[in-house]
Amino acid sequence: MENIRVLKLDLSGDVTWQYTGRLLRRSAHSIVLEALFDRPDTPLLDVVLKKGDRFVETYYDDRGYNVFETYDCDNAEFKGWYCNLSRPAHITAGLVSWVDLALDLWAWPDGRYALLDEDEFAALPLQPNERDRVRSTLSELEHAFRNKRPPA
Repeated sequence: MENIRVLKLDLSGDVTWQYTGRLLRRSAHSIVLEALFDRPDTPLLDVVLKKGDRFVETYYDDRGYNVFETYDCDNAEFKGWYCNLSRPAHITAGLVSWVDLALDLWAWPDGRYALLDEDEFAALPLQPNERDRVRSTLSELEHAFRNKRPPA
């Protein structure tokens, strides 16, 4: 399988995190990768993202978010979805880059969800129309998870 480099960027275009994922599939406006969580164990609400957890990551070039399905590295149990609110991804043959807009949404398999990093989002120097677009996108995501229908 083909490896794809992933670059997470800040507003100024600087790389804040990078890693490689394995290509699972492509479509006209998205790419799906498999990557292993490569950070130390990280508590997230009532879940722990563990080094080696399997992430199935979907990036879109026509949507203001990406979605990571998370699976436990020890028992393959599905933990939930981690959604990064972002600018649409830039997808090329061997690279995905995306600008992180700080605001994140965690969704449990049972339809509950929690908003993360609101203070960081509020501090970003965004234009009002982009801030409104992020809030509208967030509303769509909340509705999808509330109805147990994650984005495809």
